[in-house]
Amino acid sequence: MKIALVAQNATPYPGEGASQAGDDVRLRELSQNLARRGHRVTVYTARRGARPADGARLHPGVRVERIGTAGKLGEPELLARVPAFSEQLRALWRRERPDVVHALRWTSGLAALAAARDLRIPVVQSFDSLGIAERRHGLIARDAGTERIRLEPAIGRTVDAVLAGSSDEESDLARLGVPRRSITVVPCGVDTGEFAPEGPAAGRGGRPRLVTVTGLQEHEHDQLATLLRALSRVPGAELIVAGGPDRAGLRADPTCRRLTALAGSLGVGGRVAFAGRLGRAALPPLLRSADLFVSMSEYEPSGTVCVQAMACGTPVIASAVGGHLDAVVDGTTGILVPPGRPALLAQRIRQLLAHPMLLEAYSVAAADRARSRYSWDRIAHETAAVYDSALGAAALGAVALGAVA
Repeated sequence: MKIALVAQNATPYPGEGASQAGDDVRLRELSQNLARRGHRVTVYTARRGARPADGARLHPGVRVERIGTAGKLGEPELLARVPAFSEQLRALWRRERPDVVHALRWTSGLAALAAARDLRIPVVQSFDSLGIAERRHGLIARDAGTERIRLEPAIGRTVDAVLAGSSDEESDLARLGVPRRSITVVPCGVDTGEFAPEGPAAGRGGRPRLVTVTGLQEHEHDQLATLLRALSRVPGAELIVAGGPDRAGLRADPTCRRLTALAGSLGVGGRVAFAGRLGRAALPPLLRSADLFVSMSEYEPSGTVCVQAMACGTPVIASAVGGHLDAVVDGTTGILVPPGRPALLAQRIRQLLAHPMLLEAYSVAAADRARSRYSWDRIAHETAAVYDSALGAAALGAVALGAVA
């Protein structure tokens, strides 16, 4: 199968400043694993660097065609560039027609639909995060993101198939009027070779260790404050907070400063360490060193970091929201708690830390769940199955049109 992956604002090549999480990693892993299954994949992106040349291979079986201007762009700039981007896609696809198009994010979906319209190429859409969900959780202001919130439902109703990252996203899509028959839940995968129980662990002392990963964004303050308040009720445990700016920039970070002050006021300042941004290679050892991984996100579209922790054999305590509901099997691979409940969170942490045999059972189950459900090989297989269904439906539609004609 010839597959076109349209990712307007992605950076596929690691050496060009690609992020080590989110869309860039997903694009690389999905394309590589589709190619390993024998498919021919072309990635189309508007992210242009000085090298390598357009048409170069990202992996064996995966090449990249870059269209447009350099630099990561905001949504208004991306939307303004959709017409030119889609025209160039159409020209490329007329010369070399893909069998199926998979668009990542909503502006890529607009461009893909416009380019494929007259070529009768089925289009599959991944949103990863919906504007209505982000607005509901305060990540988009009430007077912002209006074009996205208006257009995402139209895209979802127009494409041949939609890949939802979680059951929660599936429900949101259905409420937007996207037919459930066209939605398939296919989560984001993890590299279960890199994130595995086997391997080095970060150094630690004798205290029970909790680890959380955060961007230290302003909207994450409350969830981290919940975790600090819970820590004050778990005597002797330490908390490692990974993420945010580089370690050198932590002192100037306003969210870090507020949380450091809160930790001091709660009497846990000596048991909390802010590690700053970690390189990708440093994350698995840190996760392996933890007794528990804790995430109190109030909005979590994918639950990917929880799955990475599980893949390392680290049990998870997570807020019962979004992708966490699918990833964490409550009472088997970890525990789900309502967000914003520090006393209950502390109770669950103490319960697990007091029972090493239960922690070990959760560890084994967590690693098994991550390998069996979230490996990129399985995610590529499920994604390709959706492509096959979209192709079959398109072929039936073409036959029906021919019969009418």
